[in-house]
Amino acid sequence: MCAGKNVVRLTCANCVRTRRHGRMLVQDSPSWWILGVMNKSFAELGLDEHILRGIDALGFTTPTPVQEQAIPLVLAGRDVIASAQTGTGKTAAFALPILQLIEPYSRAAREEQERLANAAEVVEPQVDAQAAPADAAKPQVDAQAILASAPSAGVTDESAPDAGDAYDGPDVLADDAPDGSASVSAKVDADGNIRPTRRPRRRHHKAATKPEAASQDGARDAEGSHAAGADKPKSGARRGGKSSASRKTAKAHKSEAGRSKTDGKKRRRSRKRGSKGDASLAPNPNAHPFGPFALVVTPTRELAQQIEDVVSVVCEQTGQTAVVVMGGAKLDRQIRRLEAGCDLLVATPGRLLDLMEHGHLSLADVKVFVLDEADRMLDMGFWPSVRRIVAALPRERQTLLFSATIPPSIKGTVDTMLKDPATVEIARVGQTADTVEEHLCPVTQGQKLQLLEALLKRYTPERVLVFCRTKTRVDEVAQMLRRGGFKCDLMHSGRNQSERERALRRFRSAEVQVLVATDVMSRGIDISGIDAVVNFDVPMDPEDYVHRIGRTGRAGHEGLAFTFVAPDEISPLREIEYFTRKLVPVWDLDGFEYDSARIVPNPGRSTSKPTRSLFNGSRARGRGIQGGRYGRHY
Repeated sequence: MCAGKNVVRLTCANCVRTRRHGRMLVQDSPSWWILGVMNKSFAELGLDEHILRGIDALGFTTPTPVQEQAIPLVLAGRDVIASAQTGTGKTAAFALPILQLIEPYSRAAREEQERLANAAEVVEPQVDAQAAPADAAKPQVDAQAILASAPSAGVTDESAPDAGDAYDGPDVLADDAPDGSASVSAKVDADGNIRPTRRPRRRHHKAATKPEAASQDGARDAEGSHAAGADKPKSGARRGGKSSASRKTAKAHKSEAGRSKTDGKKRRRSRKRGSKGDASLAPNPNAHPFGPFALVVTPTRELAQQIEDVVSVVCEQTGQTAVVVMGGAKLDRQIRRLEAGCDLLVATPGRLLDLMEHGHLSLADVKVFVLDEADRMLDMGFWPSVRRIVAALPRERQTLLFSATIPPSIKGTVDTMLKDPATVEIARVGQTADTVEEHLCPVTQGQKLQLLEALLKRYTPERVLVFCRTKTRVDEVAQMLRRGGFKCDLMHSGRNQSERERALRRFRSAEVQVLVATDVMSRGIDISGIDAVVNFDVPMDPEDYVHRIGRTGRAGHEGLAFTFVAPDEISPLREIEYFTRKLVPVWDLDGFEYDSARIVPNPGRSTSKPTRSLFNGSRARGRGIQGGRYGRHY
């Protein structure tokens, strides 16, 4: 082991080939040294027997490089920043050790919950036992004694209580019960007979007068006033028609009926959605919740479900509970699961904040906090929500950041969240998997769909994932592919959760050949057997390109990645090549007739971003068709 404080352990540039030969490298200086052979097992990483049984249930045999390096650091209580290529097992790298770390807290919380439940069961019989003597101490009054002691003078038939009248006298004991059982407390009449108990009559509100009936009543009133002696109709009322007052009354009734109907629809919609003000969603005062002791925050619902699939298998062996909360699912069901107790919570930011704001969840007991896909969670889109979540966490906690890419732009944010973090970098920033064969397809915008259909007909892959930039673009491409006879489904944030789950299920089972999606599918989704990824639109963020093509070529399998680049997408393409530090080779489909307006990038273009600025550099080189002031793109 190197003596450096925060040593960065990683594989060489040929990550896949080096991993197959079992060699590891350490970067503590510009030069790299071979450390040894990767032959550790999960048991040697410090995991206990319960976690090892869960690993066997998952089917894992040997740890991946990121798991081998991250698990001991997490078990040691260190804050960790881990960066590894897609498909290298980052989920298990943080899920396995944190379940072991929170196990003592989980056991203590369950013992306390059991103690409170037993105490509640003991208190209830004591209350009944105390109430029973109080009932027995009531004086038993005989009906005959009451009648005998009543004064006979002045009592007439009119003053005697009638059988149908209400009885305000005391409850007495009847000597003869109807069924021969023990005597019971009941009301009796003047003759000492038990009076039958009458159920209270249900009073219904009188139905509102319909607008038509109200208008007819108004018309009849108007006619009656004419017949009473008015020779001429009053101004504002037509002969034989409605008066102005009746018309106003009918209009008012109609507006009230419309408002009540609209309010009823709103109430039904709010009940169907599970509105925040619903009484059924109020915290249960009799519940004894505990936790969570570990919190994992992810950007997408699909990634949250995928993490739960891994964690739930291990929790079956450890006896712990994992709960996932995310948008698009029933809120009341998630609340009930939280009230039953939670050890590990997997959440998306929006639903997590909703539960916190309405008192259904507290993060005061969180010991370990994990940000999965940290580069996306710390960008400008998610950062306001993440900042509110971090503010609700305890100051003394362990924080873990995991992602395929950790760009330098988030370094300032990371420094404020972590304390003396250890960095695990299995791949440098921007490095793509060597199992993915990348192709650059120059084409015009008008020919992109034709090229995609020709590509699918030529190679006939079993599963193809097509990425578009916007939801509208996804809908258009999916519709055109269906017209072309391809089995296709689509997925983006505009679809509800059941539609997104159905699309994933059909794509996994190969019921559909093509899945068209936005970048909601580019983060962490693990679907085995994706033959090819097509970037129908060049992503504006270079990191999204790495995540997109990482959906194929996973777990050592090979995959293809095609990027369609139009003339107006050359600049984002160059940013991708600067980020990955390599050129995407140009590739043409044989037999396809390309438009002459397409632009083919220069094969000798540089992978280093020019450092010229507006105030330096050659002015002559910036003129003419040979180049630009900021570097030649094509």
